[in-house]
Amino acid sequence: MRKALIVWGGWEGHEPEQGAAVVEEMLTLEGFDVRVEQGSDSFADPTLSEMSLIVPIFTRATIEKVPLDNLLAAVKGGAGLGSYHGGMAASFRNEVAFHFMCGVQWVAHPGNIIDYRVDITNHTDPITKGLESFDYRSEQYYIHVDPMVEVLATTTCSGEHAYWTKGAVLPVVIKKKFGEGRVFYSSLGHVARELEHPTVREILRRGLIWAAR
Repeated sequence: MRKALIVWGGWEGHEPEQGAAVVEEMLTLEGFDVRVEQGSDSFADPTLSEMSLIVPIFTRATIEKVPLDNLLAAVKGGAGLGSYHGGMAASFRNEVAFHFMCGVQWVAHPGNIIDYRVDITNHTDPITKGLESFDYRSEQYYIHVDPMVEVLATTTCSGEHAYWTKGAVLPVVIKKKFGEGRVFYSSLGHVARELEHPTVREILRRGLIWAAR
């Protein structure tokens, strides 16, 4: 049985504990042996390298050198890494090595909660195959990404809330490799109830399964 570790913490506005419960249920239904822990020190677990999948659900927060190094080594060695919204893009802001691994960093969400469209741009990848573009209301994440990522879905800025961004095409769903590990990220899911949106939930489910060793 594949093992998954979900570790949550950080800013409560993103409802990390509730989000962890959603992901736990999702992965359990997919047959994973799931463990849920609180706090970044959990990444220091010596069995981390044995995990099929690691799901960090943090916004802001800090992480010490030992758990960070252990997490980097586990993913580089082949453990999968995946999360959503602030769970990777806005985690551990001072740790450049963490964001090098994740391939994504949040920098803004002009207008805060707004209506926007998510465009599925890759219709053959197993994460997005068969899914249709959709309208969405949430934070439209303006993110910086690793040039090595593969973009599966995007959104386009209207410029209404930051005029100089008009027409900017932003990645929404990405995947990449880090050493031997697969990395998945979706910017969707500001709070736990947003993960009930059927397409958002399906993208997350498929993405985590893809990332898992």
